[in-house]
Amino acid sequence: MYPLFFTKSLLIHLPLFCFILLSQVGAVPIAYNDEASHPDSLIHRELDEVVVSAQRTPVLRSEAMRSIQVIDHEQIRGSSAHDLAGLLAAVRSVDIRSRGTFGMQADVSIRGGTFDQTLVLLNGVNITDPQTGHHNLNVPVDLQSIERIEILHGSGARIFGPNAFNGAINIITKEPGDANLNASLSGGQHRFGSAGLSTGFSSGPVNHHLSLSGMTSDGFIDNTDFRTGNLFYRSRLAMLNGTLDLQGGYNEKAFGANSFYTPRFPDQFEHTRTGFASLRWLPGGSIRLTPSVYWRRHHDRFELFRHEAPEWYTGHNYHRTDIVGASLNWVHVGALGTSSAGLDYRYEHIFSNVLGEELTQPVRISHEDDAFFTHSYSRNGISLMLEHSFTHGPFSLAAGTLIYTNSDLDDPFTLFPGIDAGWQFHNQWRWYASANRTLRLPTFTDLFYSGPDNLGNPLLVPEEAVSLESGVKGTWRFVQFETAVFRRWGTNMIDWVRRPQDDVWRSDNLTEVTLTGFEAGATVVLGSLYSSRTSTRSSSSHSAARPTDRLSSSGSTDQTLSSRSSARSTTHSADRLISVQYARIHAGKSSGDFISNYALDYLRHKVDIVLAMPITNRTGVHTTAIWQDRAGSFLLYEDGEFTEIRDYEPFWRFNLKLYYDIGPTRFFGEASNLLDVRHADIGNVPQPGRWLRGGIEIEIR
Repeated sequence: MYPLFFTKSLLIHLPLFCFILLSQVGAVPIAYNDEASHPDSLIHRELDEVVVSAQRTPVLRSEAMRSIQVIDHEQIRGSSAHDLAGLLAAVRSVDIRSRGTFGMQADVSIRGGTFDQTLVLLNGVNITDPQTGHHNLNVPVDLQSIERIEILHGSGARIFGPNAFNGAINIITKEPGDANLNASLSGGQHRFGSAGLSTGFSSGPVNHHLSLSGMTSDGFIDNTDFRTGNLFYRSRLAMLNGTLDLQGGYNEKAFGANSFYTPRFPDQFEHTRTGFASLRWLPGGSIRLTPSVYWRRHHDRFELFRHEAPEWYTGHNYHRTDIVGASLNWVHVGALGTSSAGLDYRYEHIFSNVLGEELTQPVRISHEDDAFFTHSYSRNGISLMLEHSFTHGPFSLAAGTLIYTNSDLDDPFTLFPGIDAGWQFHNQWRWYASANRTLRLPTFTDLFYSGPDNLGNPLLVPEEAVSLESGVKGTWRFVQFETAVFRRWGTNMIDWVRRPQDDVWRSDNLTEVTLTGFEAGATVVLGSLYSSRTSTRSSSSHSAARPTDRLSSSGSTDQTLSSRSSARSTTHSADRLISVQYARIHAGKSSGDFISNYALDYLRHKVDIVLAMPITNRTGVHTTAIWQDRAGSFLLYEDGEFTEIRDYEPFWRFNLKLYYDIGPTRFFGEASNLLDVRHADIGNVPQPGRWLRGGIEIEIR
């Protein structure tokens, strides 16, 4: 058990973050003396309800005209998940297709989409990987540092820009300066070990948050070992007319990739490294302009043969992607509603020995002997997002558009409009509807990847879709309800397909794929939360979220919301709830004479059940049950050959966590896949059976 943050690679990067931290301590700006003047607060008010990024300007969750789910800090702490993928797996309409264990590599999609159709943001900054969606969850943040996660269901192009094709996931970390200390240590079967430390503190006018974590295991079968580490830092510096918000992180993963991309060669291995930084200015004056810059670099070394390679094998695949972006957001509140605009520039580049166009002069790969980048490719895009929203009595309306241009597109500009409507027909009940048009650019892998079993297509065109959605959300006493129906008409859908007689998977634009879906969910909040909710209603007639979700609204339009009240909350919602969620999806196109590897292997049915209950005043249980029935099929590989086309089989998966609290200290034992069910998320990729772990966690807030 030797977490990766102690390894040489992370130690090289640690002094950089220490330098950033120490340089902030010496700053002497003017701090704000009263909360009303805090630059985060365009409309500063504390509410017994969570504020979410369901449109360009943040709104109350109950007033949102979209389907959006929130995982709060207490739910994260109560969960048996050790990684982001495991946490998202129990969210309605979210599909996690795991290759590696504990999030080493997991594909995330929403509402029947593919893993390349989901946008991932960290505190509102787009960190989606242009090489492949396989790397979208390489997020340099451990679970202890996350305050909450917002999951937007459905198209979000006019809110977040292109590639929010079927939804978006916004990971929001703890507020810098919130006085807290978290430490955890756990171990389990297969020589599993995990350790983490995070803290928030202030030094003069600068607020800080710093976290380190690592995880390792020998694997449940041959070539499923892994090690990973995270380092994350965030600070805020209050100045005369606003606040500087700085964040940076580093993530590293090295793991055995048993049969990840082809079962013919099970001895695969992958090593990834991700660096990320962003800087934002949060204005405090009357001019609400919020500029930001960000950068992300991702290294990927993929080895088809980890140990002994045949003579025909020419070497490993090396990729380095860089993203550089800048954005400027503006918001204005007037008598006729709220207007907002966002301008975003994003540059994406890759060096590779496989992907892209051939270089005239090879580039040496750092830290690799006799290895060179021989290909590269770049593209840049500009997004202009406009929106206006207003409320009149019980009726709400928001309309806007994304105006987009990219060097890869033939058209100089393309419009992707959208409109949302809401009707508060009862104090606790709201009807909403939305219509949106969206797009998704091909990844570099879609365009260029060529291997023993795969062949990319540089002639791919972007995916496009029009989606409609309508639903009702509300509360009755201590029960929260939500239901929605949606339909998506997709054209030029990108998928990796193969016919039974072919030897390779080919990237291609399918003609059309129409998805129709239904969602429904109910959450029962028990015990003291009922009395808290009753008192909350008397002060906020539109409140529909749990009273523990106390947040301070941010007026900046970068979709990053600040939370100040979680530390003040004394009621733990994750300790007392029962949640049942269901999603049903049907695709209007079958695979015909080819086998779909992604686009048509959606979750036809998914049930998520969460039970969190105290047993005594110090002990409790958290149980997650997930049933999924996947459409689609795969070529079964047995005894060294592909033998037959086999449909995915439905299965139940149970996770259990028991805990015992002594003051701020929690002792816990947990089991994933409690019933030891054999299952497959992706054909021929082995998944672990029952896995037992235990540990200790200290949380001081």
